[in-house]
Amino acid sequence: MEELQASLQARALSLSTFPDKGRSLVAAKDFFPGEVIISQEPYVCVPNNSLTESRCDGCFSTSNLKKCSACHVVWYCGSACQKLEWKLHRLECQALAKLDKERRKLVTPTIRMMVKLYLRRKLQNENVIPVTALDNYSLVEALVSHMSDIDEKQLVLYAQMANLVNLILQFPDIDIKEIAENFSKFACNAHTICDSELRPLGTGLYPVISIINHSCLPNAVLVFEGRWAVVRAVQHIPKYSEVSISYVETAASTVARQKTLKEQYLFTCTCARCNKVGQYDDIQESAILEGYRCRDNGCSGFLLRESDEKGFVCQKCGLTRSKEEIRKIVTDIKALSDKAIKSKSSGNLQEAADLYKNIENLQKEVCHPFSTSLMQTREKLLEILMQLEEWKEALTVCRSTIPVYERVYPGCHPLLGLQYYSCGKLEWLLGETEDAIKTFTKAVDILRITHGTNTPFMKELLMKLEEARAEASFKLSSIEDS
Repeated sequence: MEELQASLQARALSLSTFPDKGRSLVAAKDFFPGEVIISQEPYVCVPNNSLTESRCDGCFSTSNLKKCSACHVVWYCGSACQKLEWKLHRLECQALAKLDKERRKLVTPTIRMMVKLYLRRKLQNENVIPVTALDNYSLVEALVSHMSDIDEKQLVLYAQMANLVNLILQFPDIDIKEIAENFSKFACNAHTICDSELRPLGTGLYPVISIINHSCLPNAVLVFEGRWAVVRAVQHIPKYSEVSISYVETAASTVARQKTLKEQYLFTCTCARCNKVGQYDDIQESAILEGYRCRDNGCSGFLLRESDEKGFVCQKCGLTRSKEEIRKIVTDIKALSDKAIKSKSSGNLQEAADLYKNIENLQKEVCHPFSTSLMQTREKLLEILMQLEEWKEALTVCRSTIPVYERVYPGCHPLLGLQYYSCGKLEWLLGETEDAIKTFTKAVDILRITHGTNTPFMKELLMKLEEARAEASFKLSSIEDS
């Protein structure tokens, strides 16, 4: 790891080990908001191809795709991406082409990524693909697998997947136990590759990025520029401080975050936010995010369960709500949610929109105004209204989410910036130029830190802001002239 340490030092970083966390990435200088801390290409990656959607293996695009005529598994958008991937895909293609049609259906993106992992290792060992301090198989070997923490059912699944990989590769000296362990490493260390608006495109293994530990109050953010993983500071990170990102959705209660981290990443978070578990502030936060509202619409209090567990009492005004009343509304919401999901999946968007409006009305009766459940319902409704091109209604819904986003996310969170951006686009579309300028400006203030300013996405946002300002200036001059 001496080469890795030297390479990190050249980037003003150091590799440290903490007893309770293992390997960590530490700043060797002060980093400031918006500054790139580290970036890395994936050791291996795959697009999220499914029966309903395919993506180019090189750039993850969905346009102008052609399937590889030999293996019938991989897609490319053109010769440039095909050439980029050819050294690796040449071997993968030969292996996949030998499979019969039924076995080929079993080659999921995760199986493909494992096949590509071993093929890349082979090509690096043969010096076909260059080895660098930040791009070599030893970095994969150093990743934690948590094999001892995995239940027997999952171990059996990994073993079955490893056997399929062995069948595909047919390497004489392959270690099936090692493949199974690498599947466990994927589960704990692989990252979902997203576009600039955080929509998932694929999965990649970034062994150096994976050294960065989790915090529910992170000082950095991970975004993707194409297939590159880029980590930027979202606050001042003093020299000798550990760099941290969030592995999970932070707009959740401590109990919910801890559950997700334990199930998916097999560790218990001990960040400053999680250390408050059980304290009054944490209980209040959980009750607001996931609990119920006072039955007095003029009261902003949150509810906690009564000691006799017969109902819930408002911690601000003392009013109670019966368990039966809440249970009935929650049951009705569940029934409507099931119908809404079916309507949307069958393409009946208008019916789905109407159902989500009914769900929203019921949730407003029972959920706290800052409830994440209510926020998620509005997000689903917003998505459908955008598809239906119901722009005015979409703007109303989008605006209703902003106070919740501002409440549940830190001031410099990409999701908050993106929600401002969505709102600004709708305002501008509907001719509310002055409001659009204010909202675009809020989006830029956040996203220039999380996304930088040189990506096509950010250039488009900055251009929209300038166009909106020019339009407002023109309207003002026209009024003055008249």
